[in-house]
Amino acid sequence: MTDTAFPQSRSPAVRRVVARDGMTSYLVGVALSELTPVLARDVAAAWDAARGAAVDAAWGCLRLFRFRAADGTTTDLALADPDASCWAAAVDSRIGLDHVYGIAVCVRLLALVDLMASADWAGRYFTVKRDGAEIDPALLRAAATLRLTVQGRLDPILVRRTLDDAPALSPPRHNTASGASA
Repeated sequence: MTDTAFPQSRSPAVRRVVARDGMTSYLVGVALSELTPVLARDVAAAWDAARGAAVDAAWGCLRLFRFRAADGTTTDLALADPDASCWAAAVDSRIGLDHVYGIAVCVRLLALVDLMASADWAGRYFTVKRDGAEIDPALLRAAATLRLTVQGRLDPILVRRTLDDAPALSPPRHNTASGASA
């Protein structure tokens, strides 16, 4: 996938339903683990948009996702946490959540945040500062392209192996999220 054109993975496989109270549900015609790879620059842009939305306290609404695998099984994902709702609203306003690609960017952003918060070793690939974060481009690429688990997470072992196999960059191995490319 090149970094010069928007991927052709927009699909009508997403149905959005908005309740009277603003709660938004998405019926997605693919499994979480089958979400398409995305451009690293889109994950970086989503990160920046989410940070801006959090600074502006644009918390967004409760969002529910139901992912349907080819065999008919479903996996539900509820974004009730204010931060996750804020991040999803930011992705929705920037890329849109009415197509599989936008949903893939959103889920991959959430998976990246989850990995950064839970994998102790990941700290060497990012630095959180008061005015934003610096994220190693290799970590952004991994979040954008590696296959997700059935729960929509990044497999920390696979990510670490991918990062360990990546060509070494000269220290520091950081770049601003918005400065990354695919």
